[in-house]
This record gives sequence, C-alpha cells and structure tokens, in this order.
Amino acid sequence: MRKTGKIDYVEFPASDMEVTKAFYTKAFGWRFTDYGAEYAAFSDAGLDGGFFVSTGPIGRASGDVMSGALVVLYSSDLEATKAKVEQAGGTITKPVFSFPGGRRFHFEDPNRNELAVWSDLAP
Repeated sequence: MRKTGKIDYVEFPASDMEVTKAFYTKAFGWRFTDYGAEYAAFSDAGLDGGFFVSTGPIGRASGDVMSGALVVLYSSDLEATKAKVEQAGGTITKPVFSFPGGRRFHFEDPNRNELAVWSDLAP
C-alpha cells in the first residue's frame, strides 16, 4: 500500500536510452516499459523508476537542465501535500501537471535538492 510522503519512484537521466536499457537489462534483469522515445520506466529493480533523455551534463549541477536522479514521493492528496511543501519552505519548480498514470509537481527543498510528488488520483 502506498503512503503519502514515502519514496515511491526514482528517475535518472540517460544520454542514450537504448544503451541504458540494454545495460540494465543485461546487468540486472530490469524490465522496461517505453513511454515515447524520451522516457522508459523500469521494474524488477527493488524500487520502480524510470530513465529520461537528458541532453545536458549528467551527474553534476547544470542550471535549469536536470542532471541527477529525481526522487519521487507519493501522495494520496496532491494539493494538500503541495501546500505542506510550500508552508515548510519548499519552492515549487514545476506546478502540478498530468502524465500517463497520474499527476505530479516538482519542488526544491531548502538545500536546492529537487524532488517530485505524484498521485494517481484525479483532482
């Protein structure tokens, strides 16, 4: 059962999606589901997640281009969680948006770490 505020998903940048999928399939037996040419979700890894195509530098700060892993938290009430993030001093970096499977928003914590919160429930 999913619980609000628990790590539920993680996303990593990939410069070459096909090479990335082949590596993780061969090395660890991960399975992939493609959502277009620029995103692939993985399973059978202990924690579900995905890879997104990134054209910027990977693994170091790069301004507005996401360059590291994105930890995604779950929420059963996205709007209430967004309000709590803002009240606690977080900065919303991407407002709530829809994607295949749900809705989410991104935020920075006071240390400028970017995280996301998602919900599979409609507003």
